[in-house]
Parts: sequence; structure tokens; C-alpha cells
Amino acid sequence: MYLISSSILFKLGASILLGFIIGLERELQKKPLGLKTSLVICVSSCILTIVSIESAARFAEAYVKPMDPLRLAAQVVSGIGFLGAGVILRKQNDVISGLTTAAMIWSASGLGIAAGAGFYIEAFVAVLLIIISVELLPAVIKKIGPQSLREKEIKLEITIQKEDNRVVEIMDDIKSRDIKIKYVKIRDIPAAKSHQDESHSVQMVILVNKDRYTADVYHEIKQIPNILGVQIENLL
Repeated sequence: MYLISSSILFKLGASILLGFIIGLERELQKKPLGLKTSLVICVSSCILTIVSIESAARFAEAYVKPMDPLRLAAQVVSGIGFLGAGVILRKQNDVISGLTTAAMIWSASGLGIAAGAGFYIEAFVAVLLIIISVELLPAVIKKIGPQSLREKEIKLEITIQKEDNRVVEIMDDIKSRDIKIKYVKIRDIPAAKSHQDESHSVQMVILVNKDRYTADVYHEIKQIPNILGVQIENLL
């Protein structure tokens, strides 16, 4: 009767703990990669690595049946990519999301392989560095880094009466309210479509401090004279 060795059980236990840490971090961030998915990825990668190594040790014969102990594990790294691709999304506002979650899926697989190959200390150091990189470093860099890292992008569309220099005046007013304008697109709205005098639609991407609420920006823009309508959308 074949008994599972304690080292294999320890490897599987380590992979469960590593997968739990990765999955819990994503769950707390309300991301697509949940606790169950992370555990399945990490434990499955671990058992496939164990199978690959143990098979090479048991069945390989020198010069007759050579076997690579990590060939199966290498295929896990490339094969896990389809899961990562499934969480990368392109939103209607052209923002790409899910890249960090896709990377976390790949890292969960790598941690499982490391545990399956017996690199316990390395795996736990790696998961610690991953959590620090995802959770702590961005917050520190935003505090001490360049001003641009503390800004968020907002998509703004305003409707203005079509008069000479009215657009320029309003854009200057927006800039005076501690708002940076990154992109501008202006188009005419015929009177038949706007149900009033001919007007301009001005689409902008603006930059404001991350601590500033999008609703506050909306109400501040709304107070500017001669603006007929405001539509605002947070791009982050």
C-alpha cells in the first residue's frame, strides 16, 4: 500500500497557505481572483510539480528513459495564462483593468510550483514581497513620489452656448479651480439636436487630486456660468 510521505503533505499544506494569502488579498480588494480560485491554482500547480518530480525520480532510466523533473511544471506556467487573460477587461471608457489580478494568478501558480519543488523559504519570501509590492509600496510612492502619482483622471463633457471665446473662458475657469486639462475635443451641436441655440460639446480628460471626490468636481464645474450641462465619469 502506497503512503503519502510527510514531505508531500507539507508541500501541499504550504501551497494552501500561499494560495490563501494571495486569494485573501484579492478578496479584500474586491477583485475577480477570489480565495477559491487562488487556492485551486496554487494547490494544482503544487501537485503537478510534485507529480513531475516524483515521476522523474521513479521512472527515469539513464540513457534509456530520460525525464525532465520540471517539464510538467514548465507547462503549468504557460498554460495558466488563459486564466489571466480572462480577467483582463477593457471598459467602455477605454480603461484596461485586471492586469494586476492576472499577474496575481500567474504568481499563485509560481508559488505553487515553488512549494511543490520544496523551495519553502523562497516561496514564503516571494509571497511576502508580492504583498508588499501590491499593497504597501504603491501607497508609499504616492506619498513621496511625483505629483502625477497622486492624481486621477476624470472624463468630463460639458455643453456650452456657441459664442466667441466662451470655450476658452470656461477652460481658464476650470484650470483656476486646481484642475489640470489633459485632453480636449470640441464639436458643434446643431440647434435641432440640442433643442436650443447652437452650442458646443466639449469633451475633456482632466486631472485632479486622488483625494478629491468626483461628485465635488461635478458640483464645482456645474457652478461655472454659461455651462448648460455637465457629464462626468471617473476613469479609475
